[in-house]
Amino acid sequence: MRTRRLLALALMLACLFPTGPALAQAPESARQAADAAFVNVLRDRIKHVVIIIQENRSVDNLFNGFPGADTVRIGERRLGPVNLEPVDLGYPADVDHQHRAWLTEYDNGRMDGFADAMTTPKQPDEFAYAYVPERQVEPYWIMGKRYTFADRMFQSNTGPSFPAHLYLIAGQAGYTASNPNQLGTTRFAWGCDSPPDARVSLIGVDGNEITPGIYPCLDFETLADVAMANGVTWRYYAPGLNQLGNIWSAFDAIKHIRFSPRWQNVVSPETRVINDATTGDIPSITWVAPTMQNSDHPFPNRTMKKDVGVKGAFGPEWVASVVNAIGRGPFWSSTAIIIVWDDWGGWYDHVVPPRLDRMGLGPRVPMIVISPWAKQHYVSHMQHEFGSILKFTEEAFNLPSLHTTDERSDDLRDCFDFTQAFQPFAPIPTFRRAAFFTDPSREDIPPDDDY
Repeated sequence: MRTRRLLALALMLACLFPTGPALAQAPESARQAADAAFVNVLRDRIKHVVIIIQENRSVDNLFNGFPGADTVRIGERRLGPVNLEPVDLGYPADVDHQHRAWLTEYDNGRMDGFADAMTTPKQPDEFAYAYVPERQVEPYWIMGKRYTFADRMFQSNTGPSFPAHLYLIAGQAGYTASNPNQLGTTRFAWGCDSPPDARVSLIGVDGNEITPGIYPCLDFETLADVAMANGVTWRYYAPGLNQLGNIWSAFDAIKHIRFSPRWQNVVSPETRVINDATTGDIPSITWVAPTMQNSDHPFPNRTMKKDVGVKGAFGPEWVASVVNAIGRGPFWSSTAIIIVWDDWGGWYDHVVPPRLDRMGLGPRVPMIVISPWAKQHYVSHMQHEFGSILKFTEEAFNLPSLHTTDERSDDLRDCFDFTQAFQPFAPIPTFRRAAFFTDPSREDIPPDDDY
């Protein structure tokens, strides 16, 4: 009875002081009570956090026209306004999204330099001013409309995937600013398994990029370390070291995990998550990284084929298959799924990111929050960053702070409503069954040289 009364009190306080300006203007005692209330209910409701990581899309690019979200169809360039044009999700051309490209595109906050970014292969100058038609990413839109879509999630760095993925496990990247300049031949590893001459550049205290940089095998504390020290289970699903997509296996860059028994928590192939979620074999904290073909990353080394945007890029259905496995599994009632894209991929976005440190914030990327306790039909306009995902997870499992970007971030509380009635799971419609993704004979796509 006492637990039930405390929960009821917590729900009442969370409802009185939910988030945003109202909470900021409330007395300190009320804010503290609201914080405690939210955390208490969060820990009661959420026992599993699943972080699904996709690749290289901005909000204006992937969710253009999403109801209630801040998107535009006319962008800014140095020569004047330009219309955003539709481009297939699987169109085989990539926009430069290294740190140097971001500086050009950002243009000291004017957000008008995207026409000057390089493309591979070469495309018209305005190619980065593009959006993906809704019909090609329909599962994403269904999930975003049904649950919570965030249009103010900013990546924490101003560069590509290597540092971005590290921020999603640690709230920092050791000031690394690029992808490794060598991927190897038989292996495409890009962390501690990189070729000996691989290097990643750094961001100096003055904000300038330092090259050639350091070997991409780092050693700092991650959320997984904090979880294990406190008896909280974790698992990271990623393509194996001999799979073409393993370039996004973030823990391969963390030395004390890569070369220790903790590496057994890095599970390959990543498609195992579908079966594990279905049977209820998922830990408290889960990350899911994709292969290239399922990632939403443009792949310029594939020849353009008819309808490639519909049939040759499988990210939306891959994510929906993972979500469906969790929703149909035994842990739906206690799970929060966070879908996020690691970086903007060089694509145009009109919102100027806040500058918080020498690494970022970087551009807007999409985020979808799915849970029986996520707000329904809701667009979050609150400022989030990758540290917000870490902070939410830390609070859910009573973990100490990493003392990185999680300390300055919000905890995603505006995305949840623990007073609402439990929402049974309704499957996300997909054209392909989950077996399509778990088929071991399915060919993957080799990576390009710019992530």
